[in-house]
Amino acid sequence: MKIAVMSCIHGNYAALDAVLLDIDRQKAEKIYCLGDLVGYGPYPNAVVEQIRSLDIPTVQGCWDEDIVEGLNACDCSYPSLLAEKRGKIAHEWTNKQVNPEVREYLAQLPHTYKEDNLCFVHGSPNSNHEYLLPEMDAFTALERVLSSDADLLFCGHTHVPYVRTLDSGQLQVKVHQPNQNKQPTVSFNTPLKRIINVGSVGEPRHGRPNATYVIYDTETQAVNLQEVEYDYQTTCAAILDAGLPPIFAWRLARGLEFAEKADDPTHVCER
Repeated sequence: MKIAVMSCIHGNYAALDAVLLDIDRQKAEKIYCLGDLVGYGPYPNAVVEQIRSLDIPTVQGCWDEDIVEGLNACDCSYPSLLAEKRGKIAHEWTNKQVNPEVREYLAQLPHTYKEDNLCFVHGSPNSNHEYLLPEMDAFTALERVLSSDADLLFCGHTHVPYVRTLDSGQLQVKVHQPNQNKQPTVSFNTPLKRIINVGSVGEPRHGRPNATYVIYDTETQAVNLQEVEYDYQTTCAAILDAGLPPIFAWRLARGLEFAEKADDPTHVCER
């Protein structure tokens, strides 16, 4: 069966519409969504209503969570104080725009979704806010997949698509036991695991403005990273018309994340 997996739509209805049309052309039999339906973009309600109308299995993203629970920004959530200020403006604008039905829908979304040997999350099985970056330590990345009890972990959140294969073979773990001179080592075998980051429909950051998503064949296990052109200039104009920070339109048109030098270096997360 061919399935389509998408993430990070961010209120960009034009991008969502283009991706849905492409999914239809690819003849995918089922669609999954990894959250962040809202935030940054000008059409949060329309995006959620479309996802709901198609009954697409969807997990909660960090923006969806924050709109429901309130802004969950720590001191290291943004690369600079200016970026944090823009993020708060976007949060406040989106919070005012979403209607009660949309808020209720976002509130009931699960953090993870399992189907057979596949697991779908926004950030990681641990948190909507955790980034599974391609350069993450292999042991840590493998632990995240193992914690999902799946062979294949689909995620988003970074807005940059990638496929990572974790061929672990035999792992050896030292188990710390107090009051023992020699610490025991536990060995176990794990089958091949994969992390598939599906990128972003509505705010890509891979260097081009095209929307990205993934087609996965459950029989052949083939992964195709799809890139879809759409009229991003319409969304950029709507961002400006809505009074959202113009930098959101700038980075959408370039497929980049704009991160200026931090105003205060102590504000940047070093972890």
